[in-house]
Amino acid sequence: MRGPILNLSAWLILPIMDAIAKYLSYSLPILQITWFRFFFSAVITGIFIYLFSRKSFVRSKNIKSQVLRGILLLTSSLLFFYAISVISLAKALTLAFICPLIVTALSPYFLKERVGRRRWTAVIVGFIGVLLVIRPGIVEFNWASLASLGTGLCYAIYLIVTRSLKDTDNGLLTLLLTSIIGTVVLSIYLPFVWVNPSLNQLLLAVNMGFIAALAHGLIIISYNYSDASKLAPLGYFEIIPNIIIGYIWFSDFPDKYTILGLLVIILSGIYVFRRERLIKSSK
Repeated sequence: MRGPILNLSAWLILPIMDAIAKYLSYSLPILQITWFRFFFSAVITGIFIYLFSRKSFVRSKNIKSQVLRGILLLTSSLLFFYAISVISLAKALTLAFICPLIVTALSPYFLKERVGRRRWTAVIVGFIGVLLVIRPGIVEFNWASLASLGTGLCYAIYLIVTRSLKDTDNGLLTLLLTSIIGTVVLSIYLPFVWVNPSLNQLLLAVNMGFIAALAHGLIIISYNYSDASKLAPLGYFEIIPNIIIGYIWFSDFPDKYTILGLLVIILSGIYVFRRERLIKSSK
């Protein structure tokens, strides 16, 4: 049970980071907030590695994939932080939940995996769930909704790249390099948008980086105890604290179309995972 508990714990605390980012977006630029997330995550991860894992630490064997992975997570974070600065946490996360479906759709091209008719059907049904949320032509389709979908796309490619690294690089190294790459890239633009934060804002930013490092660290460790296919559906539990925090902190509650679309997307994603497990077990 260690794997599921660690993995679930990560998804339950990540919405706190998102809520902090949304709160900070009222007074700080999105680029600066994202920089805080990556910078403090890098510092905290670096300290942890130095104290507990420096003797077993080795260089990356696949630096090009690490750089690509870091840029993809950076782009995903930027898009998501922008989205939640405009629309509710629940709606943004619901649209980003298309990620597992996109991974399935892209698997034949990037991972050379065969996707059968049933899984393609689940992908199509999942996109119908997306249409229920955004309702194009009925409600205004804004840039924030598009950014949420972009988050799901970037994170899907990020997961595909991560699969290629799991057998070559240490998980903590991957976590550290991802944070460093995001910090370095954003530092180029930071002087043009920087706003001096208050002490309270700075403390919130540190907590945001801490939660990012802790949650992604828990996810990495959880894979040492359980298969990724068994843990993947647990990511959908993130929506529960997301809705609760959104309602308590920002008085946002998803409408009936968002809830219906969410259920369609989640059921489609779970079906995809179940099919993958059945196919793997039959080989």
